[in-house]
Amino acid sequence: MKLTVEREKLLAPLQAVIGVVERRQTMPILANVLLAVRDGRLLITATDLEVELVAATEVSVQQAGDITVPGRKLLDILRALPEKLAVALSAEGDKVVIKAGRSRFSLSTLPATDFPVIEDINAQQKVRVVRKELRRLLDKTHFSMAQQDVRYYLNGMLMEIDGKALRAVATDGHRLAICETELPAKAAASQQVIVPRKGVLELQRILEGEGEVELAIGTNHVRAQIGDIRFTSKLIDGRFPEYGRVIPPTPPHAVKADRDVLRQALQRTAILSNEKYRGIRITLRTNVMTVQAHNPEQEEAEEEIEVNYAGADLEVGFNVNYLLDALSAIDGAEVEVGLTDGNSSCLIRSPGSAAARYVVMPMRL
Repeated sequence: MKLTVEREKLLAPLQAVIGVVERRQTMPILANVLLAVRDGRLLITATDLEVELVAATEVSVQQAGDITVPGRKLLDILRALPEKLAVALSAEGDKVVIKAGRSRFSLSTLPATDFPVIEDINAQQKVRVVRKELRRLLDKTHFSMAQQDVRYYLNGMLMEIDGKALRAVATDGHRLAICETELPAKAAASQQVIVPRKGVLELQRILEGEGEVELAIGTNHVRAQIGDIRFTSKLIDGRFPEYGRVIPPTPPHAVKADRDVLRQALQRTAILSNEKYRGIRITLRTNVMTVQAHNPEQEEAEEEIEVNYAGADLEVGFNVNYLLDALSAIDGAEVEVGLTDGNSSCLIRSPGSAAARYVVMPMRL
């Protein structure tokens, strides 16, 4: 392999894929990226066996070939070089030599034949979705995914295709986030898949720009082509909980409040909440909400804000972080919090909108 390319044209695609390269590897080759020349273009592939990213860039090819090089070392070298410098890469034995200006680097390589790549995903159906809408779905729900839960199917996001709707659902057992968007065309079949946490976060990171993206869904993988980047992720094999059961249909008590006023009141009160459990108490009476917190050091915080509430007096406890995450994801100046009683979950959404909804389980304080 021998090629020449401008520093920026090599740095940008490498930065796009490097996120999946783990710093600690079970297999040495997973610390490398695959450099493959195809039709005058350089394809850079990175994988952790769960998520694969392939980015393409235009290069001047003197000699075709495939090789793998240490991903983060190559990235650090390119970052350290001056801008707009021509970079020459050439494979020499079991090394890759990088020349740029008066700089010369020699990196060890591993055979390209040993690099694990996902060729065909056996797509069962393909759906097109507006790129911004897909990014919005992930932004509005990703924070509710579980982290390292023994219920492995919660360590990811449910992507549900239902007619002309694409729905994203995430839950960690204590809260749930759901957001949906309309597809440009009706899907061939209804389908549910669970995308792992890392796949969701990588997809969210590369979903920039305008236009549509095609999601190809196979039995074990999901794939998306986003500009010059191809994203492929394994799917979690499991059954996602029946999320519809935990969404309160029409809570009898509705509180309407200014989103920023409520969020700031919660943030201030949270300062003195228990650092481990993050519990706060919400007390409601006609048009007034009181938020209270205390901790093991016997310190207390109390905030009182005006709200639109005409129901019976009510007292309920919640994890303040879960409420703040939901409020940060809500669009608009006003928020509606639906409550049933002091022992039931609450439903948070924009007034009159069902596109994005958040369910938070109560806490005993």
